[in-house]
Amino acid sequence: MDNSHQAPARIDNPDKITYDWPRMSSTPLLQQESVSPLGYRGLRGAVLERLKRSEVLTTRDLANQVGASLNAVRHHLRDLEEQGLVEYERQHRGVGAPTFAYRLTAAGKALFPQRYEATLTSLLDHMVQRDGHAGTVARLESRYDALAAQLREQLADAPIHERLAAIARLLSSEGYMAEASVSGTGATLTEHNCAIRLVAERFPEICAAEARFLAAVLGRGVQRERHILSGCSACEYRVNLEEPSAPLRGENA
Repeated sequence: MDNSHQAPARIDNPDKITYDWPRMSSTPLLQQESVSPLGYRGLRGAVLERLKRSEVLTTRDLANQVGASLNAVRHHLRDLEEQGLVEYERQHRGVGAPTFAYRLTAAGKALFPQRYEATLTSLLDHMVQRDGHAGTVARLESRYDALAAQLREQLADAPIHERLAAIARLLSSEGYMAEASVSGTGATLTEHNCAIRLVAERFPEICAAEARFLAAVLGRGVQRERHILSGCSACEYRVNLEEPSAPLRGENA
């Protein structure tokens, strides 16, 4: 895919995000930049990344996607399996020998960006002690409210598919490995990685705040169909392009 028209998000100040949104004309709208797993580059890193984006892939699927020979991919898969980063299952596809399909193990998934540190845990503990659980959730949600208001202003004149591409690009810049596509009267936004999983596990309300954020910026109804915290390989949102969203909490209708 030609990425020459995709301008990166510029985050010079956390309180003021400037985004140069692209003009997209075909689906999928956006294929985010590669996010390399920690400590892995080249073909081996590409294999891990493709497995992160998919629930399972066969050796042939991987070879086609990373542009390498079957033997080269098999070699890396054997090494990654020995390291406990990938595992396989046998799949029967009609007549003939079974096919081996690979997926990441928990250790393999842990190689991808997890944007939190011990200091964040300490900070959250302090916030809960001071404000209680509900107060802490409100503070976390307020970030989405403020960001939604800012993006709506910046993208006020942008068509819906460009808003979707802008959101996907911004989320990718924060480590979510996001991509978006449009099909008929619906669109899909997929996050292959949860960059704040520790926060989301402790405060699952933040996931609902993310859905409201998407609906507010897109101005359309948004429904989550897959959820990493529920055991899925990605968070996936379905956007109804014909259904206006409800006002963001705190706004007038």
